[in-house]
Amino acid sequence: MNTLFWENSPIAYHIDTAANTEWVCFLHAAFVNSDMFKTQFDYFKGKYNLLAIDILGHGKSLTATKSDSIEKMSDWINQIFIKHKISAAHFVGVSLGSVFIQDFANKYDEKVLSLACFGGYNINDFDFKRQKANSKGQMKMMLKAMFSIKWFAKENKKISAYTEQAKDEFYKLNIQFNKKSFIYLAKLNKLINRFPNKKRRYPLLIGCGEFDIPMELEIVNEWASKENCQHAIIQEAGHCCNMDNSKMFNTILEEFWNQRQ
Repeated sequence: MNTLFWENSPIAYHIDTAANTEWVCFLHAAFVNSDMFKTQFDYFKGKYNLLAIDILGHGKSLTATKSDSIEKMSDWINQIFIKHKISAAHFVGVSLGSVFIQDFANKYDEKVLSLACFGGYNINDFDFKRQKANSKGQMKMMLKAMFSIKWFAKENKKISAYTEQAKDEFYKLNIQFNKKSFIYLAKLNKLINRFPNKKRRYPLLIGCGEFDIPMELEIVNEWASKENCQHAIIQEAGHCCNMDNSKMFNTILEEFWNQRQ
């Protein structure tokens, strides 16, 4: 996966144009980077043109200025689309990535062929009271991460992956995370409940791993019950279900996209 950088921004991305067909854009989970989609790039290479973006503060998207913020992610993605003449794409987001693909869809819905959100929540209809039940544990982990990213990654892999192989892969990506980048995530709430719910003009897929935390399963199932969408629970998988069970994950995506044809 060759790395490119968007001009006048800190954003790094990977692109593969081996296919003369539709585009797929991947956005990764928190604390890792777009390398979490390596298996997807290997599987979909030649079938779709592929784009994977490192979210600000992750991977190689690190050379930020004081004016750079995760609130700009959608606009940076749009500029990458313009540069590479991408008129529209299928979007796939895992965990944190699902927040940014929804924010992009809120602003540029004409450029969305479909939206697939795994391990996420509806950013246009989110109950912050529910998040408080999980926030204390998250805060403790983040405070300890300021002293040891290796400790943080070791604990984080336990709740982010299910299989031992995926846990090891997640850990190797997580230890690359720069603790200074926590500052960017502090503005994540500014993307939540900014836009009202409205009828979507594109197909929606909502899913998570069967062994994700109970609260995430509850959120995903409740979200799916309110939307005209496809609902998928990935077997033998945890939060980062594309890493735990890539075969089922890839098959579900491919079938979802093929329904449009």
